[in-house]
Amino acid sequence: MVGDEMMINIGKILQSQAVLRGEKEAFINNDVRITFAEMNRRANAFAHFLKEKGLGKGDKIALLCKNNEDVIATFFGAAKIGVITVVVNWRLQIQELQYIVNHCDAKLVVYDCEFEKIIGEVKQRLNCKLYLSRSTSPSLLNILTGTTKHEPDYESNGDEPILMMYTSGTTGKPKGAMLSHNNLQAASIGLTHTIDWWEQDRFLMVAPFFHIGGFAPLVANVHTGATMVLMSDFDPINAWKLIERERITTMMTVPAMLAFLLKTYDYLKPDLSSIRNITCGASAVPPSLILSFRKLGIPIQQVYGITEYSGAVTFWKESMDSEKYMSMGKPVMQGDLRIQHPQTGEILQSGEIGEITVSGPQLFVGYYKNDEAYKAVVQNDGYYRTGDLGYLDPDGFLYVVDRLKDMIISGGENIYSAELELVLSDHPGIAEVAVVGIPNEKWGEVPRAYVVTKPGISLTEQEVIDFCKEKLASYKAIKEVVFAEQLPRNASGKILKYQLKQKVSLN
Repeated sequence: MVGDEMMINIGKILQSQAVLRGEKEAFINNDVRITFAEMNRRANAFAHFLKEKGLGKGDKIALLCKNNEDVIATFFGAAKIGVITVVVNWRLQIQELQYIVNHCDAKLVVYDCEFEKIIGEVKQRLNCKLYLSRSTSPSLLNILTGTTKHEPDYESNGDEPILMMYTSGTTGKPKGAMLSHNNLQAASIGLTHTIDWWEQDRFLMVAPFFHIGGFAPLVANVHTGATMVLMSDFDPINAWKLIERERITTMMTVPAMLAFLLKTYDYLKPDLSSIRNITCGASAVPPSLILSFRKLGIPIQQVYGITEYSGAVTFWKESMDSEKYMSMGKPVMQGDLRIQHPQTGEILQSGEIGEITVSGPQLFVGYYKNDEAYKAVVQNDGYYRTGDLGYLDPDGFLYVVDRLKDMIISGGENIYSAELELVLSDHPGIAEVAVVGIPNEKWGEVPRAYVVTKPGISLTEQEVIDFCKEKLASYKAIKEVVFAEQLPRNASGKILKYQLKQKVSLN
């Protein structure tokens, strides 16, 4: 495991690339093309600006930015001098934004110009005094591109936190997971030594930086020297055009993005000759999507990731076993994974379902101002309790079956809502689905599906139940269906099942 003896500062990888590949085109955002050397100069300029403003090791800055070059310069510049970056989800409501910026004790908020109105509305509720964008005076762009600055003294390293990402808060207030220099270095090694990730890659960055699935690839791309093409807002038509024009080789997506790409493929018929693979995570990828992209000649790689693990925990890729696409693959390089009994902590054998626990140098160093929450999930032996249920097959492939809190116990049998959702998502008339357990006098609980149908499609409750029974054992099948116009989600797009359960309790 990486320990205190590893005095890594994550900002050093950008400086190293400025030396190794200085004039290589590194970051592309529309018409803006920036080399590694230029980005390192921008990072240094920002580091010196922070020092001039009195910020130093352990202070925090909050970023309210889309995927753009300013995020890269500010993060790496701040990291060099030990200033911790808090990447804020720009989809948050005012109250949520206020909570995070105040909770993390941010001394500076860096924001995109398009968020000027939001900042104006929330500023009076924030404890922060400094604000910076391309429209302020001085302007962020002028600071970053001003007189060339020398490399600052590195003032933080190793296991000291340098990035804070707030969990999505599906059950309560979000928690600030603190990731260290060592965490990000180990996560990059885990990514680039488990799947094929090369200096020659041209990576389309569509996953938002405020999500660990976007930020970890950012670090990995700088680490490998790959070129990144930045996309501030995902649009499938524009994504296909960028893939074709910029000769994109790989990218990180979520299942909804894959579905939109597939839906628009026939309309554009883009040149796919540059694409080597596409990685997809955040939730299980429906098998139909994997097989449809396989027909196009594009391998889909599944990733199971966690914010508290600095990103990827496991990967499945076709070269591991092309027919195990229902699995999440195997642990990343340097990662450790085991299945435990949720109550007793007993280590379970292959095929037995239990809680997924993980350890390794990628494991976060704490929750900000919440040691109690950290101690509740990180065991004495250093394994983190993910709250996810899964099992390992005899070949060591991980299968994730559900969230522990979402498991339904019906008549003494365990029913996994995620399994039902995966089956129902393959119904041609269903756009979205969420399954929760509802109280039942005879069975204790039975599964109810909340279903959003595709436009113009009419379904009956019995049709949904029958479809489910065709695919699964009768005891597992959906017993009730509620049709809805939309499902409740948080700002990260995760379905808020506790709200659906509240509806059950109110009935």
